[in-house]
Formats: sequence, C-alpha cells, structure tokens
Amino acid sequence: MVGDETIFALSSGRPPTAIAMVRVSGPRAGDLLTALTGSLPPPRTARRVLIRDQNQELIDDGVALWFAGPASATGEDVAEFHIHGGRAVLAALVRALSAFDGVRPAEPGEFTRRAFENGKLDLTEAEGLDDLIHADTEAQRRQAVRQLGGLLGDRARRWRAQIIEAAALIEAGIDFADEGDVQGELMAPALQTIAALHDEIAEVLAAQGRSERLRDGMVVAIAGPPNVGKSTLINRLARREVAIVSPHAGTTRDVIEVQLDLGGYPVTVIDTAGIRESNDPVEQEGVRRARARAAEADLVLWLGEGEMTGDAVAASAPVWRVRNKIDLRGGEGDGGPVDLPVEPLAAALRQTDGAWGGNAAFEISALRGQGLGELIAAIEDFAAQYFASGETALISRARHRTLLQDAAAMLQRSLQHDLPAELVAEELRLAGVALGRLLGRVDVEDVLGEIFSRFCIGK
Repeated sequence: MVGDETIFALSSGRPPTAIAMVRVSGPRAGDLLTALTGSLPPPRTARRVLIRDQNQELIDDGVALWFAGPASATGEDVAEFHIHGGRAVLAALVRALSAFDGVRPAEPGEFTRRAFENGKLDLTEAEGLDDLIHADTEAQRRQAVRQLGGLLGDRARRWRAQIIEAAALIEAGIDFADEGDVQGELMAPALQTIAALHDEIAEVLAAQGRSERLRDGMVVAIAGPPNVGKSTLINRLARREVAIVSPHAGTTRDVIEVQLDLGGYPVTVIDTAGIRESNDPVEQEGVRRARARAAEADLVLWLGEGEMTGDAVAASAPVWRVRNKIDLRGGEGDGGPVDLPVEPLAAALRQTDGAWGGNAAFEISALRGQGLGELIAAIEDFAAQYFASGETALISRARHRTLLQDAAAMLQRSLQHDLPAELVAEELRLAGVALGRLLGRVDVEDVLGEIFSRFCIGK
C-alpha cells in the first residue's frame, strides 16, 4: 500500500443495483474528477454531472462529490462517483479510471487503513468498523457502533496519557536523586496515579461480560440418541432444510451448523450425531465429535422421547431436556416448561443461576411445530441473559484483553515496594507501549496486515 498512489473501488453493493458508488482516494482524486466531469464541484456538495472517458465518450449521467483532504474519510483528497448500477456502466468507469497514471484499484481494507494511518481513527475504531460491516444481528451492530465511536479507544488514550504523566514525574525525580525530599514529593503522586489506573484496568478485565463472544455468537448444541428428531428440530429452527431427515439411525454422522438471529442475538445451533454405542468407525467418529461439541457449547438441548433415558453428555453449560414427538403419544402438552422427573444427564452438569438453568424441560413436536414457540422464546431469553453484561463491556476482541492484561501486569510490577525509580519508569514505559499497540500506534505492522485484509474491497 503506497500512500502517494491514488486508489479507487466500488464502495456500494455488487451490481446490478439502482445506484453504485465508486470512491477515489489519493493525490490524483481531484485530477480524475475534473478530467471525467469537466470541473471540481464545491466540497461536500452533490452535483449532477455528465461522466465522460478520455475520448469524451459519455459513460453516464450521474452525481459527483468532492472532499478535499484532510477533511475527508481517509484524510486524503477523496472523490465519489454515484452512477447507475449496471455492470456495463461500472465497467466503463473502471476502465476510464484505470487509464490514468498512478491510479490503481484498491486492496481490501485500504481506504480504512489510509484513514487509520492519517489519524482519522485508531485501531480499536477500525476493528469496530470491521465488526459493523460483518454484524448480522442487532446486538452485534450496537456493540460495533460503540467501538467505532471510541468506546475503548477513548479510554485507552486517557490511560496512556496518565501513564506518560506519571512516568514524567518519576523520571524528573530520578534527575533529583540527590535531593531525597524532592524525589519523594514527585514519586508519591505518580504512584498514586498508577495505583488508581491499575485498579481501573483490572476492573475492566474482571467484568464478566461476554462481548468477545458476541462477535461469534452463542453456541446451542442439539444432542441425544439417534432418531429422536434432532435434524427435524434444527430444520425447524433454521426454517429450511439444512440436515437430512431419515428414519434410519445414524444418518447424521458429522456436526451440522446453522447461524440464527434469535431476539437480536447471534446464535449458532449445531446438530450432532446420535449418541449411542456403535461398531461403525465412521459413526463412532461422529459420536465423538458430537460429545466434544456438546461439551464446548453454551447451552445443550438434550432431545429424547418418553422418559429421559439414554447416554449422558458431559457439559459445563446448562442442559435443557426436550421431550420430542408428543404428537405420537397423543399428548396435549402446551410446549411450555414442564415438571419432568429430574434424572442425571451427567455428573459434570452444573446448576446455573438465573431463569434458565440445568433443570429446564420442554415438550415439543419438532415435526408439527407444537411447543416450538415456547422453546425458541426460552432460548432467546437465555441469549439475552448470556450477553446482557457483555453489551456494555469495553473489550470486544481477545487482542484487547491480552494487551490490557499486559498493561495491568506492568503497572502492578511498578507498584512493588522498594522498586528502584529507574525500574518503575521502565515498567511504565512498557505499559504505555501495550496501550499504544492496542490503539495501533506502536509496533503493530503484523497486526495491521491481518486486520485490514479482512475488510471488503471499497472499505
């Protein structure tokens, strides 16, 4: 990515569309806009223009906008062409732009990276933009908007400024090492600031939020013996045929996943192989995978018929017992929680606090839909409780947590009793570096490549 090159890309939906927007950023953006439309419109003012190529052949009748740097999204000169969204119109404009020297198509995430490099946003805000682009549910959108607005970045900048201020006091005290009273007067307020800052970061790290999981979603595993309707249930939840339904045992031999939006929260539902003893090595592998995925899930739906017997699944998450096929026994169950005998599913199951713990039980007919509304509502309620404390949390990625843990550890070491002032200053410098890496301002080239490569072209 070379900053003196001018880049362009389609920044709207894939054609054909009613309107397509092509964005240009770089030193030649103004030249391109003038060459193709005949003039430069007033900054931040939409103007209807005739767009022509270098041979003066008409490309389209569209709209142009001009944003002079640094007052633009990328901090560079930016031009936008709003054209009719047909493939031929877009291809003609792309050919016209590519004909200019020093102009090339943008790479994935290059517009956002230029904005980052020009100080328009820090790395946490860029990650928030990436999360916003990929948000599938309302909860994910809300979290991404908060990060894009500086939820963590603003706090990290304040923390870093406090560290720098404290380090300056300590280093000034080093200069007056021969003046014991002066050094002590400078060290005392610095250590007080460090202690308060450490406690604040430690409080953020200790918060039992699940905002990191909100990006990927909560996992619900459907488990149970063969032929109890697991595949029928996941098809009902997905509202499409994602799993093969068959009366023959062992049809599902691998884990099937489907991503759902339940109550605005991201939920991944997995259909597992029927858990039973088998001599078939393929089915044995399917059962092994089923047990493993159920053990890692955030919620397990143990599906069965009649009395809840059968092999158990070891899990640290709540296990709800779901009695299926109530239509076959002529039951009139309303599908809500019912008072079934509590039978141990596994010794490893733990009881959880809150409305939906490990004792919840339901009666449904996955085939006919009886009771599914109540079961889905309960899962939505569980998801809301699961993510409740995570929606306002500062940390949304493992990278954030790791760097904040590093900064907190260094601040803790700087508070050790009788630690020489020189070592205190060094620990503070390292803590400041950790927060700088969080913001993307210190030694993060390897991180930048990984993050911005995930962006779509045109962003």
